Amino acid sequence: MSQEYRHILRIMGTDVQGTLKTVYAVTKIKGISLSISNAILKKAGVNPDVRVGFLSETEIDKIEEIIKDPTKYSLPIWLFNKRKNAETGKDIHLISADLVLRTKTDIDEAKEIRSWRGYRHAYGLKVRGQHTKTTGRAGKALGVKKKTLQQKPGGS
Repeated sequence: MSQEYRHILRIMGTDVQGTLKTVYAVTKIKGISLSISNAILKKAGVNPDVRVGFLSETEIDKIEEIIKDPTKYSLPIWLFNKRKNAETGKDIHLISADLVLRTKTDIDEAKEIRSWRGYRHAYGLKVRGQHTKTTGRAGKALGVKKKTLQQKPGGS
């Protein structure tokens, strides 16, 4: 903590404000929740209440190393966002662009095999069992549109 304060720093390709506490700064990375952030900082030996701007470069490197391969540091498997991967059968944790790409491919795969979930995605409907009678109407036609009545030529 002898290093001077940095206002903005990068952790795993994400810009983070130096004013945030370390535990909340790590959650700014897409795919990292508060619970896994706490586990990562505990393994790295970093105080979660310290402002991230005061962390040394070695502490940030340690945090990034744990984020890259959490299984190597024996983090609990229930914290990971991709358990029992379909292709490999391994438990992995994805972040940032990898997470977005994997989610998109999973949805496309569900559409391709025409599963119920894929069907709902394909038609823009609610996927997780929500009621749809009164909600989720944004972007759709509301109510009944009446056709304009045309006057018949030479009619009454």
